[in-house]
Amino acid sequence: MEFTREISPIEGAGEASETERPQVFDWRRSFANAFRDPDDLLDLLQLPKVLREPARRAAKLFPLVVPLSYARRIRPGDRHDPLLRQVLPLSEEFHDAPRFNADPVDDGAARVAPGLLQKYAGRALMIAAGACAVHCRYCFRRHYPYGEEPRRLDDWQPAFDVLRADDSIREVLLSGGDPLVLSDGRLGALLGELESIPHLTRVRIHSRLPIVLPDRVTDGLIQLLRGSRLQPIMVVHANHPQEIADDCAEALLALVAGGIPTLNQAVLLRGVNDSVDALAGLSESLVNLGVMPYYLHQLDRVRGAAHFEVPEQRGRELIEQLHARLPGYAVPRYVREEPGAVGKTPLL
Repeated sequence: MEFTREISPIEGAGEASETERPQVFDWRRSFANAFRDPDDLLDLLQLPKVLREPARRAAKLFPLVVPLSYARRIRPGDRHDPLLRQVLPLSEEFHDAPRFNADPVDDGAARVAPGLLQKYAGRALMIAAGACAVHCRYCFRRHYPYGEEPRRLDDWQPAFDVLRADDSIREVLLSGGDPLVLSDGRLGALLGELESIPHLTRVRIHSRLPIVLPDRVTDGLIQLLRGSRLQPIMVVHANHPQEIADDCAEALLALVAGGIPTLNQAVLLRGVNDSVDALAGLSESLVNLGVMPYYLHQLDRVRGAAHFEVPEQRGRELIEQLHARLPGYAVPRYVREEPGAVGKTPLL
């Protein structure tokens, strides 16, 4: 079944130059045409009507957004598909659970300027965009007040001032939302300001787009990152080997072949990847493309996502099983983020 939608403007996407317009238009169109109505997604996947009303209700808490590329990797008719579970709104999102809250990693306390968070020594994080190409139901920033953060380049001046004033900061992380929803022009302008700060040496981009919207990985994007004086590092987010297929695999290969060091961080999720076969398959799929498994995160306890939590003891058992099956470089570090800690807390 095919669905067509009107192409709508994308927040923060900016204008494309004549040289980049053909490729940029493709990913913009993919973004604009993403599924936003649960009924459309369930129709495509031939799923039972009983899922419709809960999905509609939960989508009012946190809207559904799923690109067609990602939807095509979901097995039709399988309501337990591990990719579907990551994106389909469920009635469980209404359940209040102890110790689950709207800001589980204390982003609010780390905000040192509009759009700028600093939790760890030597690096700072910019909320570069408030939009994302997919809404993962376990997202730890699903309640984040993106409307309060900068949108225009001029609005970032207080953040740049903080970065210039602290020469201990060597690395800036671009996060969100997802920084790759920015056009190459807007991303390049942001990078240009960071490049003008002498003590910065690296820029790390945390993005789900190479996984869920692979046509965002264009020659122009790779050239932009390679042309920066800052060492670029790409951190992608895949949770299951079924995600690493077709155009997603091609996008990851393009990043690696383009000389961009590329790492993956996953989240341990019940019903998605809480088995050694799933985690081993994910690591091998990534390593075979030159992408290094980096972190396996214990779920951040964000309100609405308690049904995804896996006990830490089970996580430790899975990591031990991975060590018995895979070479050491293919085993991610099992960690949890704790507010106020000096870095990620190892759980094994």
